[in-house]
Amino acid sequence: QVQLVESGGGLVQAGGSLRLSCAASGVAVSTYAMGWFRQAPGKEREFVSAIGRSGGRTAYADSVKGRFTISRDSAKNTVYLQMDSLKPEDTAVYYCAADRVLGVVPREYDAWGQGTQVTVSS
Repeated sequence: QVQLVESGGGLVQAGGSLRLSCAASGVAVSTYAMGWFRQAPGKEREFVSAIGRSGGRTAYADSVKGRFTISRDSAKNTVYLQMDSLKPEDTAVYYCAADRVLGVVPREYDAWGQGTQVTVSS
């Protein structure tokens, strides 16, 4: 059974940084594509970033490109999302997800974490 547990969310001022973690069990993050999505109140869940199964292929939403960095630690079976230069519009619940193929559409992902709240104040 796949379990994904996010952590690292919190309240930060605009321009600040946070690092989200997604600890996986029941799946090896090195053998799955891992994605980060976010959902703000009243909005649909949207793609943020993803990392492929192997070779380190990554993808980013245009809104976070150059500010966010996704990475993977296979030894810890954990995926990270380093978020720098945060903006108020980054405020959302951030979710980690796993799938066999790297994608940007939420419904393509099979397993999801419970989410972690990120709030950026202006």
